[in-house]
Amino acid sequence: MLPDAPPVSFEDVSAGSGIEAVLRNGATPQKHQIETMAGGVAVFDYDGDGRVDVFLTNGAPQPGLTKPDSTWWNRLYRNLGNGRFEDVTAKAGLRGEGFSFGAAAGDFDNDGHEDLFVAGLHRNYLYRNRGDGTFEDVTAKAGIHGEPWSVAAGWFDYDGDGRLDLFVVNYVTWDPATEQVCVDPHSGQTAHCHPKFYTGLPDTLYHNNGDGTFTDVSEAAGIRAHVGKGMGVAFADYDGDGRMDAFVTNDTVPNFLFHNDGNGRFTEEAMRAGVALNDDGRALSSMGVDFRDVDGDGRPDIFLTAVANETYPLYRNLGKGLFADDTYRSRVGVATARTTGWSAGIFDFDNDGRKDLFASNGDLNDNAEALGGQAARQTNVVLVQRAGGTFDAFPAGPAARYRGAALADFDNDGRVDILVSRLGERPLLLRNTSGGGNHWLGIKLEGTRSNRDGIGAVVRVKAGGVEQWNHASTSVGYASSSDVRVHFGLGAATSAQVEVRWPSGREQDVGEVKADRYVVVKEK
Repeated sequence: MLPDAPPVSFEDVSAGSGIEAVLRNGATPQKHQIETMAGGVAVFDYDGDGRVDVFLTNGAPQPGLTKPDSTWWNRLYRNLGNGRFEDVTAKAGLRGEGFSFGAAAGDFDNDGHEDLFVAGLHRNYLYRNRGDGTFEDVTAKAGIHGEPWSVAAGWFDYDGDGRLDLFVVNYVTWDPATEQVCVDPHSGQTAHCHPKFYTGLPDTLYHNNGDGTFTDVSEAAGIRAHVGKGMGVAFADYDGDGRMDAFVTNDTVPNFLFHNDGNGRFTEEAMRAGVALNDDGRALSSMGVDFRDVDGDGRPDIFLTAVANETYPLYRNLGKGLFADDTYRSRVGVATARTTGWSAGIFDFDNDGRKDLFASNGDLNDNAEALGGQAARQTNVVLVQRAGGTFDAFPAGPAARYRGAALADFDNDGRVDILVSRLGERPLLLRNTSGGGNHWLGIKLEGTRSNRDGIGAVVRVKAGGVEQWNHASTSVGYASSSDVRVHFGLGAATSAQVEVRWPSGREQDVGEVKADRYVVVKEK
């Protein structure tokens, strides 16, 4: 008897995709900290043709930290359909400068064209999408400033005024002139230093003024008072009060959960909520994160990645502002104990109506085997949710040193695909080929009173007697940005009842929608 086919399957279509950019991190024998942190990915439909395009960040050689030639450029690839992409970087004006890390896509000026923020070392950039295939660098006139080291960012409308605000995640102060070289005492090998040797930074919150400019409100909002070592950010309304909150992963120090108080201020609640540390009371090397309802109870949960021997925590939202560490009961712990994770995602890959988990993996050090017997090159993992809330692990892609990842349906067939950056190589493009005959529904939101992308809108569907919740967000994973469209697997159901709670607070009954299609829902 043949074994059962796995519930999810992916085809590596990298070779024929046309996405050829190699992620270069300027590696040196000294193993400077910036070298291991590269590799953000953003996916967004920059030209409005209905196909999701790809943006990749890239590093810069040391010590100059400039991009001397095209091999170091950031890259924009236009999705041509049929699994092919075209490099349009030069035409679009997105080659970039300096050492870039993260990318975040969102339509900040509500003109129907998704814009792009790029986080980097000493310099951050805001690019306005002109709508003609080109981007304008509006960083200075928009009031966006550089930070010592920004790793990631995300867009959300924290004050409900219909305009996307910007949250920038900052890591540590890095100075190559004073950075020590860390040598493992057992193997004598040089390794990337522990974060304890670096001074942490507070994060930055920009308020969108609605005239193309932003105001840094970090101090007034209560964000600047909290110093961490930020790696990722994700947004959700975790307590159901109608306001988007922000969860920030921190590297070896407690995570932040910024509760949106509704008066322009945030209160940091991670310790009280139970998500600052793991169940053992340890601050983990927290990196990528997604913030969505995993168990179907209407409350957004948190999944994040960490380094080998720490596991990747899954925090279940209990309601009333509290979370429980569900990592081991769900079997996520045993599946992730031996790997180092970077990006993360919560998506239904087999369209069975239960959300699954994804993590991109790869060790911090390219000499990990010599340092401690751990494989430097690792496979990504998809954790498929079974009935009862447990997960089974399946590899996704060949072994590599993976970093950022973005999730999107690149071929519009209703199955969520994955694009992952990998150090020293071109990205891995995984086409979702999962069978099973399950149905699906994709929703593109267009706000009128809310922001144009509908970011922050909560969508509830009822299909086959089962309710599901999801929300629009591009801030997913590590230094990356995923498809803004809201995806649901429907299992055997051929239609779904759809309701939307917009960021403006308006609730809209969309009615019954047939399955296996993308629909546009406009705010009324």
